[in-house]
Amino acid sequence: MGPIPMASALHVVLYHPDRLPVTRYGGTERVVVWLARGLAELGHRVTILCAPGSEVPEARIIPLKSSITRRSGGPDLTPFLPRDTDVLHAHVPLQRPPASVKFLWTYHGNGALGAWFPAGAVGLSADHARRHGLTQWVYNGLDPADYRFEPRKGDFDLFLGRLHSVKGWHWAVAGARRAHRSLVVAGGWRPSVRRDLRFVGEVGGERKATLLAEAACLWVPAQWDEPFGLTTIEAMVSGTPVLGTRRGALPEIITPECGAMGDSVDELVALRPGLTQLDPEAIRARVLERFTHRTMAERYVELYRGVSPEPGAQSRP
Repeated sequence: MGPIPMASALHVVLYHPDRLPVTRYGGTERVVVWLARGLAELGHRVTILCAPGSEVPEARIIPLKSSITRRSGGPDLTPFLPRDTDVLHAHVPLQRPPASVKFLWTYHGNGALGAWFPAGAVGLSADHARRHGLTQWVYNGLDPADYRFEPRKGDFDLFLGRLHSVKGWHWAVAGARRAHRSLVVAGGWRPSVRRDLRFVGEVGGERKATLLAEAACLWVPAQWDEPFGLTTIEAMVSGTPVLGTRRGALPEIITPECGAMGDSVDELVALRPGLTQLDPEAIRARVLERFTHRTMAERYVELYRGVSPEPGAQSRP
């Protein structure tokens, strides 16, 4: 396929096998919905291949049963593509890209060293792309309308995410205690009980938006190289500063105007008091400028309009 004319509206088909939207966890699923919204706002037509029961107002839904999407190696989506599809943009691996349309695949995880990726693979940040040998990347974006901005903060800090060692929740717990801060942990289970530690389980919707807006700080002490770090911009669009490690994409997102980064619990504890001086409006402005669903969609449209790689071509990091 050659380049798509610049003046034409596109028919973009997005693929994710799960039900959309999600109500609690599911960063990739939320990004797919926001991308559909951004593309529609830019005047493009969007179809989503996803699980039955999905409802995304900005897109036509073509439901695919799990017997199709869970095939080993990923499904062949060619039979399900509308005849006028311009681009198929997958968010999970496929068995083989269709030869009839332009194809992109956004890689949302971290792969093993030496892993193979199909041509057209897209990373989530400059660091993510570099580590996986990819030549193109697009930052995730969110719809600010889904979040609440609050300039006046509460008396608690927040950790939001999977309670897994790679997310560094234990650093957040230890650091908040040493910084004399009450910590709310929004995760999937309750590992301990302390007076200054409050577990609220998995959160979504208005409850999540409220916690992000009212928290005085979001702890993101990642112990792995974050491909992007969606909770970081969720906090920032709410006017909440971020305290993170220098891992993966976080140095590309967190600036001195919206947070701080350290390499140890000691450094994070020492940096925590300075976050009270940051301006919530300036923190939010960082997201509005660079990390919205519209900016994400605009960048993907640039890739959609580019020259298609040869079907089946591969690149190796």
